[in-house]
Amino acid sequence: MKATIAVLPGDGIGAEIVPQAVHVLEAVAARFGHRFEFKTADVGGAAIDKTGRPLPDDTLRLAKESDAILLGAVGGPKWEGLDYSVRPERALLGLREQLGLYANLRPAKLYSMLADASTLKREVIEGLDILVVRELTGGIYFGKPKGIEKTSEGEKGVNTEVYTTPEIRRIAKVAFEAARKRRRKVTSVDKANVLESSELWRRVVIDVSQGYPDVELQHIYVDNCAMQLVRAPKQFDVLVTTNLFGDILSDEAAMLTGSIGMLPSASLGGTIGMYEPIHGSAPDIAGKDIANPIATIASTAMMLTYAFSLDKEATAVEQAILRVLEQGYRTKDIHAAGTRLVGTKEMGALILKELQHA
Repeated sequence: MKATIAVLPGDGIGAEIVPQAVHVLEAVAARFGHRFEFKTADVGGAAIDKTGRPLPDDTLRLAKESDAILLGAVGGPKWEGLDYSVRPERALLGLREQLGLYANLRPAKLYSMLADASTLKREVIEGLDILVVRELTGGIYFGKPKGIEKTSEGEKGVNTEVYTTPEIRRIAKVAFEAARKRRRKVTSVDKANVLESSELWRRVVIDVSQGYPDVELQHIYVDNCAMQLVRAPKQFDVLVTTNLFGDILSDEAAMLTGSIGMLPSASLGGTIGMYEPIHGSAPDIAGKDIANPIATIASTAMMLTYAFSLDKEATAVEQAILRVLEQGYRTKDIHAAGTRLVGTKEMGALILKELQHA
């Protein structure tokens, strides 16, 4: 098959981890007889420095014309003083909105050999396999009115949580469909005892569940969910929740696996999907060759599955990651006594070697 992939490294460690993922996709193409064309563009802070805008028209055009998008990370202290409307993170919101990417899939699966890298006891997390389905284009990140306004007493910051029945229905369907391919359990996370938007969320999710009698539905308040993720995380299969709650809970779930540097994601909903690690740009370690590229490489496996229906190729990438970890190689974030410390480039090269010689 032939496909065009938009490559958006972004800021911070994005410039280091994304090339490792591109090398893996190139190896997949060579091994399985595909042709991937990679086209690179600026996004986030890097784009601001060049054009004054976090999401230039050329970058958005490339994204819309591609078959899939590989994103690194955006943001950093350098741009924190800018107005919210032009900060690097607006590029992510813009891409999601313009491409209709309303469903963010964030798997949190523990590699058994990394159990000791987690701060939780092995018996609590051994066998962990959670999928967080986060609504991505609604809620408090997009609701209006929003902004900071002058008042007689100083200033007032306003953000509005808004959800409609269609928005909730479509993300709930994604969660139930995903659960059917897993352990057939959906836990809907809300704050229905306080928020009217959550009250509607719960009602609509219950309605959607009627079409999935083979899938168990459970409801949980977000504060209890945060506690249960630390107390007994293996009780969960698929978590479906709002934009804000999903942003927070998926990062918490990621740390159960030992490092946020291990977790990939896929943003779906439109005709073109975006694939990225869930971690940030980590400017404090940028340029030091110590960032973990596994989350970005694992995101390419999700791309192969969801964008191109290449399940065999995706499995090959996942198995290459597993074999490298089994051999004891670790980047700094997951390094422990008795393991072999490697940098970003070496970890990428090791995975590439396993993929090429499997």
